[in-house]
Amino acid sequence: MATKKFLELQDYSATDLESELEATIVQYQKLKFDHAIKGLDNPLDLREIRRDIARLKSEIRRRELADASPEVLARRSKIRARRRKH
Repeated sequence: MATKKFLELQDYSATDLESELEATIVQYQKLKFDHAIKGLDNPLDLREIRRDIARLKSEIRRRELADASPEVLARRSKIRARRRKH
């Protein structure tokens, strides 16, 4: 089942995703610093922001793979098959 945030990210353009990722990373760093200095009221916010960053990176990567050429995908599948053997 897709989450609401995942569905929202699909509507973003590539540039919006990149700018949102940068802003979220800056927000995470600021919260992490504040938590180290004085503590946060809700430290679970750090986890939620980390997960948002992962969602953004996943959507960016999913779009990269969707736009990739067949040669790149074939090379990628060979590498993945080689990893499975070991």
